[in-house]
Amino acid sequence: MLTVVIQAGGASSRMGEDKALKLFLGRPLIQRVIERLTPIADEIIVTTNRPADYAFLNLRLIPDLKPGRGALGGLYTAIASASHPLVAVAACDMPFASQNFFEGARRLIVEEEADVLIAKTDEGYEPLHALYRRETCLPAIESAIDADQWKVISWFPKVKVRTLTADEVNSLDPSGLCFWNLNTPEEFLEAEKCANEQ
Repeated sequence: MLTVVIQAGGASSRMGEDKALKLFLGRPLIQRVIERLTPIADEIIVTTNRPADYAFLNLRLIPDLKPGRGALGGLYTAIASASHPLVAVAACDMPFASQNFFEGARRLIVEEEADVLIAKTDEGYEPLHALYRRETCLPAIESAIDADQWKVISWFPKVKVRTLTADEVNSLDPSGLCFWNLNTPEEFLEAEKCANEQ
């Protein structure tokens, strides 16, 4: 059983407006992300500190359980709020979030009894398009927060992390676009062009 959590907690400072609600091909971007991942979800949650803005989605909306703790607090909220043992976390600004990636990740996390299934790109780990095992990740994240750690991956040494190879990522997401998050109006236009070509 899989919970999909869409994180809509960022400040969108480079965009100048809430990027989750910015129109992407005529609809709020977050709606596209949700629709892409709905087919694999037994439950969908949106984490946001502005639930009124997202009421139109008719989904469970959860504010930060550990306010003021940045991305790590957001990840804690996502995993703590999930009802199912496996939690797929995706950022609201990833227009090419991939159900194929998460289906492959779910298979691997079970087969290899891992706690985190994550890709590592040239930019580093991709924790906002990754799969987590709730039972083991939650206490590890909580202890990192209690120890006043801020890095979103600071708790990784306490759990079994399975990092995907570049070849595995390519086979799960042949488009190579699933980790692309949009930060500027220019990136929005570029992503819309890509989406139209798919």
